[in-house]
Formats: sequence, structure tokens, C-alpha cells
Amino acid sequence: MNQFTLQQKVFLLLLSLVTIGFFWILFPYAGAVFWGLVLAILFEPMYRWLLVKTKHKPTTAALITLLSIVVMVIIPVGMIAASLAKQAVGVYNMIGTGHIDFGMYFRQIINALPQWVVSLLERFDITSLATLQTKLQAAASQISQTAAKQVINIGRNTFDFLVGMTVMLYLLFFLLRDGKALAARIRQAVPLSRKFKQRLFNNFTTVIRATVKGNVLVAIAQGALGGLAFWALGVQAPMLWAVVMAFLSLLPAVGAAIVWAPVAVYFLVTGSIWQGVALIAFGVLVIGLVDNVLRPVLVGKDTKMPDYVVLISTLGGMELFGLTGFVIGPVIAALFIACWDLFATEDEFHEESV
Repeated sequence: MNQFTLQQKVFLLLLSLVTIGFFWILFPYAGAVFWGLVLAILFEPMYRWLLVKTKHKPTTAALITLLSIVVMVIIPVGMIAASLAKQAVGVYNMIGTGHIDFGMYFRQIINALPQWVVSLLERFDITSLATLQTKLQAAASQISQTAAKQVINIGRNTFDFLVGMTVMLYLLFFLLRDGKALAARIRQAVPLSRKFKQRLFNNFTTVIRATVKGNVLVAIAQGALGGLAFWALGVQAPMLWAVVMAFLSLLPAVGAAIVWAPVAVYFLVTGSIWQGVALIAFGVLVIGLVDNVLRPVLVGKDTKMPDYVVLISTLGGMELFGLTGFVIGPVIAALFIACWDLFATEDEFHEESV
């Protein structure tokens, strides 16, 4: 094996330092850069279609694509966020004034249960109103305080948010217009064979498109349907619960049922039989089937990872990177699987050890 010369070693050290420095500079706007890259990959087919329609004018096609993203994505998300903040503040105020009393809801459920069920729960000390009410009030207070802090932080960080949004849109324009040439230069610089680079890059773009286009659209559909059901049944803050259900829908094995199922049980045990039955039927037959119907169409069965891998990587990604982690986690997991699959199946990695 050829040894590196002193000049090569110095250059590699310099290359490593300037690369670390460059990413260090980008770190404050890592979220904007990442979402600019994600949106560029997601809307690249639209840009290619517009490029043909505009007779191969890349600047015009990129501008039209950018305006389409603003209209289809940015503005609706902003409107939903404003409505969500308004309802979150309303729920916080109702908890503070006692209009929402979780202890009362618990007592209503306990009073509606048969005596044998109450006796069974008492064995596990579940019906202890004093203990459970204290825990519920503490949890509700913590949740409401956290929500209020987030709303306040959003207000304080409006300028940073606007700067990040501007950076994202500015970068997105150039990624759409020059993305193909940039991707070609990155492929050329990566010191791997063409076969490996092609497979890894394809896997990267496929997982991003599958995660955003598939999982996010499924989550939006389930959240919207759940929020519509809550609105029709008179549940308070349906927009807030819709967002919660959409968020939970990103997690396999959890899903929106963790929100609508307890509400349906509450309806049933408090005497609102038809509301409970209707919510269960709608949740199982409509909300629950969205995942089975839409996800294979939007994602494709051959691009899906096992649910347990998606769940763990999504949870871990969000723990490390926040909300952006629901994309970063599965992407890292997919590249991990692809790299080990290449290592295990390609003979050239094992030639020296034979």
C-alpha cells in the first residue's frame, strides 16, 4: 500500500481543518440548510418538469418552483402554526382558570365504571383520587407551562426564524438551479467506486423523499381526519389535537390512536355512547387505514425499512436533533443498513483477508 507523502499529509490535514471550520460556520443555520436540501430533493421532479416547459431556462424554472413551494408549503404551515399557537394559549388559560379539570374527568370515568372494575383497579391503587389527581394536575401544569414557554420563545425568536427562513429559501433556489452540477462534483470527490457512490446517493435521496413525501403526508392526513372528527364531536381545541395526532403518526407502533382512543373511552364511560362508537369506528376504519392505503402508494414497499428500525431511528433522531430528527434519524439508519449491506455482499472488501 502506498504511503502518503509529507505534502499529501499536510494537505489532508488542511482539508480536514477547513471542512470542520466550514461546517462550524454553517452550524447556526444547520436547520435551514438541511430543510433547503430536503425541499430541493423533494421538489426536484417539479423543477425538471418546469425546466422543459420553460425551454431550459434554469433560473425561471427555479423561481417558479420556489414560488410554488412558498404557496403550497410555507404559507399553509405558517397559518396552521398561528392557529395552533392561538389554541395552545386558549387551552393554557382554560387549565389555569379551571375550565379544564382533569381530576373531574377522572372522577366521571371512575363513577361510570362497574363496581367490579373499580374493585380491580383499587387493588392496584389506580382509583386513588388524591394521588392521581395530584399527578394529573402536575402533568397538566407542566405541559401547559411548556406550551406557554414555546409560544413565548416563538415570539422572541421571530427575527431568527425569519432569517433562517430567508437563508433556506435563498439556498433552495440555488440548490434547485445548480443542484445537479453540485451533486456531480460531490460524487466525483467521494473516494469510492462509481457503483458504491451511485447506490449510496440513490439510497440517500430515496429515503428523504420517502420520509417526507410518504410519512409526512400520511401524518397530515391522519391528523386532519382526527381533528375533523374531534371538531364534529365538540372536543375542545381540535386543531391542537390534530397537530398532536399528526406528530404521533410519524412514529410506527404509536400512531394517532394514542390520542383518539382515550377520548372515545371517555365518551363511552360517561354515557355519550354514540359519540364514542362513532369515534372508534372512524378511528379504526378511516384514520387507521390511511397508513395502510397511502403509505405503500407514496413510499413504495421496496423502499420501506422495518417498522422497528424506523421507530427507534425516528425517536433517537428527534431526541438528538429535535423535530428535524424525524428525517435525519431514518436517513442515517438507511445509510447504515446500505453501507453494511455493501460491506457484507461485495467481495472486494474481503479480498485482502482471504
